[in-house]
Amino acid sequence: MNVTTSQFKRCDVIHVEGRVDSSTAPQLNAAFESLIESGRFHIILDLANVNFMSSAGLRAMINAQKACKRYNRGAVVLASVPSNIHSALDLAGFIPLFPIFDDVISAVGSF
Repeated sequence: MNVTTSQFKRCDVIHVEGRVDSSTAPQLNAAFESLIESGRFHIILDLANVNFMSSAGLRAMINAQKACKRYNRGAVVLASVPSNIHSALDLAGFIPLFPIFDDVISAVGSF
């Protein structure tokens, strides 16, 4: 798995490629923690190049969402979610918890 971040004026984008499972989820969690600890609470998770996400990846996402929403400071939104990941999010009941956008541009515009 490869995780990169891009910083914009109002938000940050975390680009993820590959599989997010129990061995790679700590990298995703570290990317979230790095942004949150630096006071950046508007985060877009770009899932366009993710082909698998386990419960460990979902847990990293929900922990980041809780941290961003604490004290009403921000949110984690999802962009370019593949259909198999969308199905996993739906099965886990996460669809109402994360705003989902078709692409990164519209997600950036939401902030």
